[in-house]
Amino acid sequence: MAQLVFSRREKKYLMPEEVYRPFMDDLLRSMEIDRYGLHTICNIYLDTSDDLLVRRSIEKPIYKEKLRLRSYGVPGPDQTVFLEIKKKYQGIVTKRRAELALDEANDYLDRGIRPSKDSQILREIDFFLERYPLKKRLFLAYDRIALFGRDDPEFRVTFDTGIRSRRVMTGLENGDGGAFLLPEGWHLMESKITGAVPLWFTRLLSRYSIYPTSFSKYGSIYKKEHGVWNFEGMMKHRQECWMPEAAGGHDDEGSIWREI
Repeated sequence: MAQLVFSRREKKYLMPEEVYRPFMDDLLRSMEIDRYGLHTICNIYLDTSDDLLVRRSIEKPIYKEKLRLRSYGVPGPDQTVFLEIKKKYQGIVTKRRAELALDEANDYLDRGIRPSKDSQILREIDFFLERYPLKKRLFLAYDRIALFGRDDPEFRVTFDTGIRSRRVMTGLENGDGGAFLLPEGWHLMESKITGAVPLWFTRLLSRYSIYPTSFSKYGSIYKKEHGVWNFEGMMKHRQECWMPEAAGGHDDEGSIWREI
């Protein structure tokens, strides 16, 4: 049975292909790719007609919450999807998800027909839907590779590429196509930590001079749509500060992505 409740710290990092390749090689000395390999995750983000939840999230409050419908790959009518409340409070991310068939989830969200199988998490989702007049506002998909620690399987790292979205035909059953958010070759890494950060991982980040960044997929898409997010300009500023060896491999100390 799939895990339905998560609580952990999550940190995000952006890196180009020339950093990703050697970094991944080093990461695989202590981690393993999970059994799914490269797979596609599809999401529908629910929001109000004036995008209240994403606008609140962009303001970076102490507490924020969202509701989304998620599938692994493009699902058929009877296949399993997950209706998920995601909350973040003081840096701790909590996810609580209900497991439904796609047809059940669509009936619930589009027509108010409640699933027959009750649960505490479903009652929490009921309350969420009572508080906000939500609609299917955005389809968002990406291709993911997930790794887990050999010594600590609860420590996970994921890499997302091909982040894409659409505002039309938002149903999960309508394929995984959309407009791309990032330029080709960029990877979004997330570390998912339930306990202490492994020392070897901290050292590896330091060796490559990889630093956490504030990045929300949904929030970035919203800001890009409204002309207030320019990824190319932001990264050009950072690239001007990178050492020359960033384009050509390791320097004597092994760092290929150093900022000054």
